[in-house]
Amino acid sequence: MTTTGHHRAGAAALLVLALAAPLLGAAPASAAHTPRPPSRAAAANALELPDPTGPYAVGRRTLHLVDHHRTDPWVPSAGDRELMVSVTYPSRPATGTPAPYMTTEEARLLLEARGLDGVVSPETVARTATHEREGASPVRGRFPLVLLSPGFSMPRTTLTSIAEDLTSRGYVVASVDHAYESVGTAFPGGRVLTCVACERAETDEERAAVVRGRAEDMSFVIDELTHGRQAGALSRVIDTRRIGMAGHSIGGAAAAATMAGDRRVRAGADLDGDFFVSPAATGLGGRPFMMLGAEDSHSPGGASGDWSDAWGHLEGWKRWLTVAGAGHFSFTDLPYLGDRLGLPDAAVPLPAEQGWHLTRDYVAAFFDLHLRGIPQPLLDGPSARYPEVVFRQP
Repeated sequence: MTTTGHHRAGAAALLVLALAAPLLGAAPASAAHTPRPPSRAAAANALELPDPTGPYAVGRRTLHLVDHHRTDPWVPSAGDRELMVSVTYPSRPATGTPAPYMTTEEARLLLEARGLDGVVSPETVARTATHEREGASPVRGRFPLVLLSPGFSMPRTTLTSIAEDLTSRGYVVASVDHAYESVGTAFPGGRVLTCVACERAETDEERAAVVRGRAEDMSFVIDELTHGRQAGALSRVIDTRRIGMAGHSIGGAAAAATMAGDRRVRAGADLDGDFFVSPAATGLGGRPFMMLGAEDSHSPGGASGDWSDAWGHLEGWKRWLTVAGAGHFSFTDLPYLGDRLGLPDAAVPLPAEQGWHLTRDYVAAFFDLHLRGIPQPLLDGPSARYPEVVFRQP
């Protein structure tokens, strides 16, 4: 099974498999691919995320949030539910210190999950240059808040480029790691929590429990960012009347579930994820929702069925967009980084950079329209800039 349970072919490039394929139900690396020596590009290139397009510098604070009203659903003996949250915000230039992409141990666990130690070094991945500065001074003003939830087994870092770009355009973005739901996430005290959930969420009902749990996580994050003590000055730059959420794979399902349970979230986007909760996409009460995914899986009659169900339940502004040639992970950092390492995904025709550009522009257009009220012709119909994107009208 893949992150959502329906992209079994998924991403075929070695790096993308290493960073994106979950542990749950995945074939061993030796069964699917034979690891090869690093390419010259992999050995020589320093990685850097794509440049943000907005006018603001990007600051970051990393928060460890503990919900004392909930026990962890995967490891009850661990006690209260824990989350790691990277909050990026418009900041003053040249303040703070350069922020890392991830720790070396987190990168090692991602690579080890696919048996690819030695193909790409953990240090290469961990040292990917971001455009964020830890502890930078926020600019004055109030900005919309967007929550991001990653795919099942994936760390929040896989959505860093989306977070940076939105922040540069004038958003506060909270990217969330859910304890025991990624192959490896660093927590305080030198702890690195691994994906216990990957061994337990095998049925659709169990995956629905993941979605519902994430919805509770996200409402708690909103509480903490807007009223909690740890947020500090960050709470003063968040406009609580303008909150949205997006997620990749099961994180996209969590966006719909969070909206259904928390009316503070005004708009949501699902990036190539099944909904799992049945009936799909109910309870949004007319609030806008966008589905953006790979054509092979999410076209009407494609491999995944519940987008058709969701479409029928969405009562407000809605878009169902499919991308020809995209793979499941085309909407994350991973293909872009793999391409920079000289390890493109031969099974995914969509060029990695084009996938990044269209994800960036459609996600930003969606939130600019619905959280800022700025008209977005890109969302009105097909675009010559992105001929791969098809507007579905079942």
